[in-house]
Amino acid sequence: MRNLIDILDFSTEELQALISVADDIIENPDRYREVCRGKILGTLFFEPSTRTRLSFTSAMMSLGGQVLGFDNAGSSSVSKGETVADTVRMVSAYSDIIAMRHPKEGAPIAASAVATVPIINAGDGGHFHPTQTLTDLLTIHRKCGRFEGLTVGVCGDLKYGRTVHSLIAAMSRYEGVRFVLISPDELRLPDYVKEQFLGSGGCEYTETCDLEGAIPELDILYMTRIQRERFSSEAEYERLKDSYILNKSKLSEAKPTLSVMHPLPRVNEIDVDVDDDPRAHYFEQAAFGRYIRMALILFLLDTKGVDDRRQRGEESDSLVCENPHCLSLSERGIKKLFSGGRCVYCDQRARKI
Repeated sequence: MRNLIDILDFSTEELQALISVADDIIENPDRYREVCRGKILGTLFFEPSTRTRLSFTSAMMSLGGQVLGFDNAGSSSVSKGETVADTVRMVSAYSDIIAMRHPKEGAPIAASAVATVPIINAGDGGHFHPTQTLTDLLTIHRKCGRFEGLTVGVCGDLKYGRTVHSLIAAMSRYEGVRFVLISPDELRLPDYVKEQFLGSGGCEYTETCDLEGAIPELDILYMTRIQRERFSSEAEYERLKDSYILNKSKLSEAKPTLSVMHPLPRVNEIDVDVDDDPRAHYFEQAAFGRYIRMALILFLLDTKGVDDRRQRGEESDSLVCENPHCLSLSERGIKKLFSGGRCVYCDQRARKI
């Protein structure tokens, strides 16, 4: 079976195939109403979600399937001390496919090592969010008609923004894509993302703190929320939370073909006066999430016989992950796996004990 842990698990050809199926679902929904009858999606949401959880539920129900799961770790046996691995083992017995969100980075990889059904990463801490990226790619394709040669501005929380990390990973594979990274110094894109996808051998990019100065050159402006839940200091969050606020006047110099996107929820970073601008596509973007997740469920349910368990890397008792948010530091019984001096679960650097 295949899993979706990281957007790079899928080739560009597979991404295009998913987009084509999603387009067909949008145009011909009746063709798909019963194709998953008798199938069950397990939704394991260890932290809050609205769009992602409900769009997965809507996707499976629109395919004729059923859904079980939880939307609050406190209502599950996790509150009694059950590990992620044990929870996933149990839910694998009750479902045909699992969508999972977790606040710890690397949790979906740990899940895929023990699951007997496909695992979909619905967001792991500040690491990756590949199904949001599928939604983003469908939106970009429908609005711009291509991926190649676009200038993409990503603005806000680039340090903890898992949607940004996955979008950069995906778009870096297309020719001529250029990124403009707009953030306060404290929330700049992590080095491991730059090293893996940008710079030498990757996409051209620039870093700036000036949103208004960057807007005229952009084909896509991807706004993100400053995420309170990722900060250990409330004072730091309060200082940074309103770093960027997009309003109608700031769009006056933008291209008429600009696409303004946002993974939602928004707080203050996009003023409501932008909502009626024809370049504002974030609510359509959210709606597209249902259709691309329908296409994804169909694809993964049709990949039996493929072994995609994540056991890459080597165990080491002399290394420890430097990322305090990594599941490997808190999950009982988890193998400590490293590759090239980095943690397999969260991609961040390891240090010698």
